Amino acid sequence: MGEIENGGALTGAATAETSVTTVGAGDPRYHELVSRGFNARFVAAPERVHVVHSPRQIIEVLSDAVKARRRVTVRSGGHCFENLVDNDGVEVIIDTTPMRSVYFDTRHRAFAVEPAATLGEVYRTLFYDWGVTLPGGVCPQVGVGGHVAGGGYGPLSRRDGAIVDHLYGVDVVVVDRSGRVRLVTATRSPNDPNRELWWAHTGGGGGNFGIVTRYLFRTPGATGDDPSALLPKPPTKLRVTSASWAWADLDLPRFTRLVGNFQRWYEDNGSDPRYGSLYSTLHLNTHAVGAVGLEARFDGGRPDAVDLIDRYVAAVNEGVGLEPVVEHQEDLWLQGTLGARFDTGGYDRSKSKSAYIKRAWTPERIAIVHKHLTDPGFDGWGAVDLYSYGGKINTVAADATALPQRDSILKSWISATWRDPALDDQHLSWIRELYRDTFGDTGGVPVPGDDHDGCYINYADIDLADPKWNTSGVPWQTLYYKDSYRRLQRVKAKWDPRGVFSHPLAVQLP
Repeated sequence: MGEIENGGALTGAATAETSVTTVGAGDPRYHELVSRGFNARFVAAPERVHVVHSPRQIIEVLSDAVKARRRVTVRSGGHCFENLVDNDGVEVIIDTTPMRSVYFDTRHRAFAVEPAATLGEVYRTLFYDWGVTLPGGVCPQVGVGGHVAGGGYGPLSRRDGAIVDHLYGVDVVVVDRSGRVRLVTATRSPNDPNRELWWAHTGGGGGNFGIVTRYLFRTPGATGDDPSALLPKPPTKLRVTSASWAWADLDLPRFTRLVGNFQRWYEDNGSDPRYGSLYSTLHLNTHAVGAVGLEARFDGGRPDAVDLIDRYVAAVNEGVGLEPVVEHQEDLWLQGTLGARFDTGGYDRSKSKSAYIKRAWTPERIAIVHKHLTDPGFDGWGAVDLYSYGGKINTVAADATALPQRDSILKSWISATWRDPALDDQHLSWIRELYRDTFGDTGGVPVPGDDHDGCYINYADIDLADPKWNTSGVPWQTLYYKDSYRRLQRVKAKWDPRGVFSHPLAVQLP
């Protein structure tokens, strides 16, 4: 059995504890538990799945697995895009689904969030009970566990920073060189001897150093004991605007103008304080979807909200030569946030890629994207989504957290989704070739430099480690972590010296 040290919590907010549920291949629950991941392309076949309810139970089952030398992976929300949890070598999955409490920890003066709590649950509890929020992701079904560790961002990040910029501490079950399993607390306090373990969880990716049992959030510089003053307050309401341009009307010049306008707006105006609350996405969908779309969310409580958003949409559409279909909606902040959807509608097979964008793409690069999106030989569902970024995120030093991309204006999520396994090769070829060609001037990947700044670990992509698709000579570790990687390796050496926590894109021991 392991132990606790440095003030970690062996139990969460609940007083009663259900026993560990251990499920093997013969159990009727087994298939449900091993196939609940987001991407149906990957389903593991572990010897057993442990459904745990507390840090104490994690210590118990992990101790047994370490003694038996079993390969372990951990699942919280289940939204990993690659096979980082569901890979061929896994023998034990520790499933933290029941661990979803959200409460205020008076000892740390911080909000405690357990790893399987979804973003929607976090937003609802923080707002209803204390009137505060976190600048996390837009998809309410995503679990906090991996989202935070990878440096999550979302609709309020340009105003309030990345979610990890508000991370005060983390409780983690770790395994030392002797195989002893214990729970430790690491905080950002300068005199905390475990501070580097906290730092590694501010963008170093999930499944690398231990098993997170809870995160502790408090905004830097927040003082006092009043919880309502320790995290950002959300807007009172949202102004949500959508615009769409039909593919039937979008030739290459118009497409180039539209994409260029969108990107240059953030290049020129991204730090304008009036637009700090602006979160927008340009959805460059494949022609099969029928249209290209713009989504914008903005603080609807501003007296000039209508004017500012109208100006923004006009700037994106300037010179395109088409009148988009535009819709406006006002909503309460929480209702609008929880109404966001991450429902694939049955399109549960997927592939994702990413890029941080530092300056607007050239017409030549945009033309490459256009070519692949309009490829008549591909009629599947895919997209190059351009997300607003920067703002407050870019005011944080690159080494202050393990999230080093602190001067980008946009983040791109490139994806393909489909249903039929027989279409795997078609969709994988399409997205891989699109990505390779888009960044063909730097070896098929967005190498950190003047134009791009690497990739986002929460949009995991094992192709970055494949020399067939990454011919840049820049390793995947640099694309995700830049100069932070060696520091992450030192944390790995101290806190996971046996390499218990491993997956296809894991931080490697030095």
